[in-house]
Amino acid sequence: MGRHHARVLKALDGVDLVAGADPGGDAHGVLGDVPLLPDVESLIALKPDYVVVACPTAFHEGVALALAEAHIPALIEKPLAHDIPAARRVVEAFESRGLVAAVGHIERYNPALQSMRSRLENGDLGEVFQVATRRQGPFPNRIADVGVVKDLATHDLDLTGWVTGAQYRSVAAKTAHRSGRPHEDLVTVLGELDSGVIANHLVNWLSPLKERVSIVTGERGCFVADTLTADLTYFANGSTRTEWDAVSAFRGVSEGDMTRYAIPKREPLAVEHETFRDAVEGKTDNGIVTLRQGLRAVMVAEAVLDSARSGETRPLTLV
Repeated sequence: MGRHHARVLKALDGVDLVAGADPGGDAHGVLGDVPLLPDVESLIALKPDYVVVACPTAFHEGVALALAEAHIPALIEKPLAHDIPAARRVVEAFESRGLVAAVGHIERYNPALQSMRSRLENGDLGEVFQVATRRQGPFPNRIADVGVVKDLATHDLDLTGWVTGAQYRSVAAKTAHRSGRPHEDLVTVLGELDSGVIANHLVNWLSPLKERVSIVTGERGCFVADTLTADLTYFANGSTRTEWDAVSAFRGVSEGDMTRYAIPKREPLAVEHETFRDAVEGKTDNGIVTLRQGLRAVMVAEAVLDSARSGETRPLTLV
């Protein structure tokens, strides 16, 4: 992700990309004339206004704590850290110093999901019953330190609570190891939110089909968001309500109108960076994914892995 962050930052109004740091060098050649430094300490010495942390998950905690100690705001890629204790230490380090910090849960900035969330807040579906997501595709060789739960599934674990305004009450999960790697490469999750909504997530690194779909079903129909194309489609429940008491009980659904919304489609990463830039400048922090929200995603992911190991449903009490 570092190369994509560098590309966006170089074009971002009001921001100068002053340096990048990577002990492995600039493998993708994205920095151009921007200096390449060997480590975070060299970066801190420049006293930047903020830093983007896009190193492997295992190093998030160490880099983030060094930045917090230097009083430098940070946008940290998701997941926030490799486990719950590390994530808590990062949260405490930035909160105790009153520093602006955020987690890069980029799906929150996808136009299709932002439009879906607004429509759900407006009550367009009525009561929400279920959230179902599918996130699958080939294995990305760049990921070596975590499995599919903490890398891919954290997108769905975060966006589900965000679009519904609810949080997980419990999760049950099954994982599989099919590619010979030490970490899981397939997971299916069944969750219950504190609002009563049922959630299920299918995530893997084993499919030649790349798919990123989120479906929210409610009493008036369902929304289907394809975050690869940023399309949002509404499938209406064609059954109409009646005020006649004798037949007013739920009688099922039928096909109704289908609407594909015309929505502005900006690159989610650019919107994420604009939002964080404004927060650092003190204009507004509305829209950033807070470290505590990032901690929640790590907590749910850990519960998913724990459930898969134990074979039991795991309750959740979130911060």
